[in-house]
Amino acid sequence: MTTKSLAKKDFATWLGRLRRQFKLLGPARQGEQFNFVALGEEEEPDFTFQNTRLSPKELVQPPSERMFQFSLDPADPEAHVLKEAPWDEAPRLLLGVRPCDAQALKLVEINFINPEYRDPWWQHGRETLTLVGLGCNQPCSTCFCTSVGGGPFNPQGLDILLTDLGDTFLVQAVTEKGAALLAEAGEAGAPSAEQLQQAETTRREAEAALPLQMATDRLKEQPLLPLFNAPFWEDVQFSCINCGTCTYLCPTCWCFDIQDEVEGTQGIRMRNWDACMFPLFTLHGTGHNPREQKLQRVRQRFMHKLKYFVNKYDDGVACVGCGRCVQFCPVNIDIRRVGNLMNAFEAK
Repeated sequence: MTTKSLAKKDFATWLGRLRRQFKLLGPARQGEQFNFVALGEEEEPDFTFQNTRLSPKELVQPPSERMFQFSLDPADPEAHVLKEAPWDEAPRLLLGVRPCDAQALKLVEINFINPEYRDPWWQHGRETLTLVGLGCNQPCSTCFCTSVGGGPFNPQGLDILLTDLGDTFLVQAVTEKGAALLAEAGEAGAPSAEQLQQAETTRREAEAALPLQMATDRLKEQPLLPLFNAPFWEDVQFSCINCGTCTYLCPTCWCFDIQDEVEGTQGIRMRNWDACMFPLFTLHGTGHNPREQKLQRVRQRFMHKLKYFVNKYDDGVACVGCGRCVQFCPVNIDIRRVGNLMNAFEAK
């Protein structure tokens, strides 16, 4: 893994070279929050944020995505024929993505690209996106990435990892794609021993600020049905209002619905984000709903992330500890508390 030191005064010059190859995206302030936006000419990412309100999953799986288009015009010889919607082929470079969000894309990938199935829309969105990560010098109080196999400077899923050292960035190329980008930074040089030590100290201090907050060591061994029927679900679901904030902000939620939209004689088939927290999510055409009660929907969210996923893939929980659901839940439901209840459960 190639590592170089780049002075912040030279960062804009490097971005200028990258603009010739990519559409640049980065964090920008929007009112009281930060989100990833397309950067204009000469515009630099605002790295004063702790984390964005929305995760970058929308850059790979948009909230609404056109898949096919069709015509209903009787005079059209290809009426009623589904045609694949045009792709946006422009390569994109995302600056400042946090390690937890990069880990989330890697985690979700198994659902869209695996030996049995390949989702071409998700795959295209991911392959056209290059990730330049920014380590977390000061994690949020709601972050718990180290409890779920991550870390404030975890390089997994990134092409480049930046570490803020004050006047300079320590730039680590994680992949071959990242190494090619780093080669464009002609002003970058070899880091000094002091800079490497400072980066290591920064990493250790950030990790020390995140003690174990959610235990996961017993989740796989928990018996499924007793856990499913555990009495604590009644308490967990009590205050939930099924608003869907947790699922829409979560970088590892991937559920979607597909529908047709028609205007005049032209139509599109699109997919939209959906959520297991919504009453209509499991409504059958017959009118039957296997999860008509709020308790069933709340339990499904946590069981899927912290039990079903663990049992199926045996590779950790489907959570990266970004803390968004904790921070923005309007009724203060905390996944860390629920995870600890599930992990400590004793079947009778």
